[in-house]
Amino acid sequence: MDFKDYYKILGVEPSADDKEIKAAYRKLARKYHPDVSKEKDAEAKFKDASEAYEALKSADKRAEYDELRKYGQHGQPFQGPPGWQSRGGFGGGAGTEDFSDFFSSIFGARSDGFGGGQRRPAGRKGQDVEMQLSVSLEETLSTESKQISFQVPQYDASGRHVSNTVKNLNVKIPAGVADGERIRLKAQGAPGIGGGANGDLYLIIKFAPHAKFEVDGENLVINLPLAPWELALGTEVPVPTLTGKINLKVPAGSQNGQRMRAKGHGLLNKAGQRGFLFVQLKAVMPPAGSDEVKALWQELAKKANFNPREQF
Repeated sequence: MDFKDYYKILGVEPSADDKEIKAAYRKLARKYHPDVSKEKDAEAKFKDASEAYEALKSADKRAEYDELRKYGQHGQPFQGPPGWQSRGGFGGGAGTEDFSDFFSSIFGARSDGFGGGQRRPAGRKGQDVEMQLSVSLEETLSTESKQISFQVPQYDASGRHVSNTVKNLNVKIPAGVADGERIRLKAQGAPGIGGGANGDLYLIIKFAPHAKFEVDGENLVINLPLAPWELALGTEVPVPTLTGKINLKVPAGSQNGQRMRAKGHGLLNKAGQRGFLFVQLKAVMPPAGSDEVKALWQELAKKANFNPREQF
C-alpha cells in the first residue's frame, strides 16, 4: 500500500484553507472528468482528486490525515507510525467504495458502521479539548518528551457536565513543528458518553519569545554587536546557536546592518533539515572616552576623508 500525499495531488500547500482546497478540486474535476476529458489517464486522475478532496474537506478527516502524513512520502510504501493500525472497513462515508486501499485504511470504505453488518456502539463522542502549548526554540530540536497538564470535562451518563479533572500527558514535539501549528492527539480529550469514543486533544503550538533569536519561518535571526573597528578591519567572533556556538569570520569592510548566514543552524523543517541562522551585524559605538580617545577619532575623521552622505 503506497502513501498518498493528498495536498500534492490537489496542488495546494498543507496550509491551504477550505476555500483553496475546494477551488483546486473543482479545477482538477473539470479537467479530468471522464465524460469530457481527453487527457491521458483522466479517469485515474479524477479519482485521485476526488479521493484527496474527500480526505481534506472534513476538518476531522484532515486532522487525522495530517498526523499520518508526517510518516509517509508520496508514492512510497506506507506502514504507519508505531502503534498505528489500519481501520480497514470502518465507516468512511457513502461513495467512498472506489477509493484506494490507503484511503480505506485510514477512514474506511463503508458507510454502515463496522464490517460484517455490525453497527457502531450507541453513544456520543467525548468533547474535544484545545490548548495552547508554549514551546521554546530549543525544545523544537529536542527528542525528549514534554509533560503537559490540561483540564478535561467529565459528563454523567445523560451527557450533563458534572466536573473537570486535570490530566497529565507526556508529548513529543514533532520534528519541523511550526509556530501556530495545530496538532491532534487522538482520544486524549474528554471521555465518551454511553460507550462513545473519547474526544481528541488539539495542541496549538506557540513559540516562546527567545532572548537572542527571532524566528523567520525555518530560519533564525540574531544581532551581533561589533565595534566600528571590527567592522572596518575584520574579526572572528563566537556566535551563539540553539545547540552551542560557532566562530564567525566578519570580513574587513563589513557594513552595519549587513547579514551573514550560517547554514544548518536554524529550525527544523518537515523534511528534517535545518534552516539558516542569519547573523545581522550591528555597530555599537564605544563611550565618549578621554580627550586622548576623542583626539584619535578626530584624527581618523581627517585622514579618512569620508563623507557618508555623499549620495544622500
